[in-house]
Amino acid sequence: MNRGVLGGLAACAIAAAAFGGYWYGAQKTTAPVAKATGTPGPGAPAAPRPVAVEVTAVATLRLPQTITAVGSLRSDESVTLRPEVAGRITEILFKEGRPVSRGEPLVRLDPSVSQAEVRQARANLTLAQAKHERSVDLAGRNFISGQARDEARNNLEVAASALALAEAKLRKTELKAPFSGIIGLRVVSVGDYVKEGADLVNLQAIDPLKVDFRVPETFLRQVQVGQTVEVSLDALPGQAYEGKVIALDPLVDAAGRAIVIRAQVRNQDTSMRPGMFARVTLITREEKEALVLPEEALMPLGTEQFVFQVLDSRAVRVKVETGQRRDGKVEILSGLSRNDVVVTAGQLKLREGSLVKPAGGGASGNPAATDPGRQAPAGLRSITEGRLAFYSDTGNPQ
Repeated sequence: MNRGVLGGLAACAIAAAAFGGYWYGAQKTTAPVAKATGTPGPGAPAAPRPVAVEVTAVATLRLPQTITAVGSLRSDESVTLRPEVAGRITEILFKEGRPVSRGEPLVRLDPSVSQAEVRQARANLTLAQAKHERSVDLAGRNFISGQARDEARNNLEVAASALALAEAKLRKTELKAPFSGIIGLRVVSVGDYVKEGADLVNLQAIDPLKVDFRVPETFLRQVQVGQTVEVSLDALPGQAYEGKVIALDPLVDAAGRAIVIRAQVRNQDTSMRPGMFARVTLITREEKEALVLPEEALMPLGTEQFVFQVLDSRAVRVKVETGQRRDGKVEILSGLSRNDVVVTAGQLKLREGSLVKPAGGGASGNPAATDPGRQAPAGLRSITEGRLAFYSDTGNPQ
């Protein structure tokens, strides 16, 4: 009995050894075939799939060197009319919101008291002049002293000054426009009694207009009088107005460490009005060739900017220094060169060294990316602004 059991066990062991040898040999023969055909063996890990992204090449564009800021429009001249003498308003000679000319009468106060003072002063002047003439005649014949003659001459001068003062008060009962402009809305009516310095109406000269804006003090050496500015307004979309810098405030604002700049802009159609919010572009230098990218290619991290550059079908994160931004483009000052290929969409799916699928554009040497006159190969489509979308051989987007 023991011999039968031992024989059975021995037979099982031999069969197991034979099966193991057969399996090992099969593995050795199939592994090279899998490697040769590119199909991973049963135990090999799956190869990473490339990430489908959109890319564009770094281009050059002629850009002027500019500084952007926000500011406010101001009248070229602005004044609130106030009387210098007290009185009751007898006439209002203007229509609100209408243009007026320099020297045009606007408001008249009751002149009766001032006119009476003028007549009184003239009478005193006439009397003083007669006394002075008699004193001169008598002094020439030694009938009066020289002191009496001098007193008569002094009284004549006092009377003349009193007349000039009364006439000046009479003139101040009529308020005239100090410059040409557009009259505002009055806050008084005929019959109102106003004191000295009371507000009556405002007057604005709005052609040309001034625009005041601030730039950081770091731009102090780049700004100067005579530079060109372009002004756009949210209230008037699609329009731009050109002007010139006319003054720089010599005092740097300590609160914001900024330079206050004043420019002048023509406003012949009077469409712009004082107080409007303005976006100002200050052109500091003439146009130059600059490297540009679409703004969506940038990935901010803190105060720094990065992009994913495509090198040998892999994504490499590159730090860049940016300059001005204009019309959806951003200037690249350092970090990239012309024709470098960067990712513009799909960055969130990428890591340093991730495989990308450069099925077109600069990353794969596609001729359609560099020569617009040549057709892209089958299965490739291009989209606007030089971006390239990657497609499979069937034409379906990945």
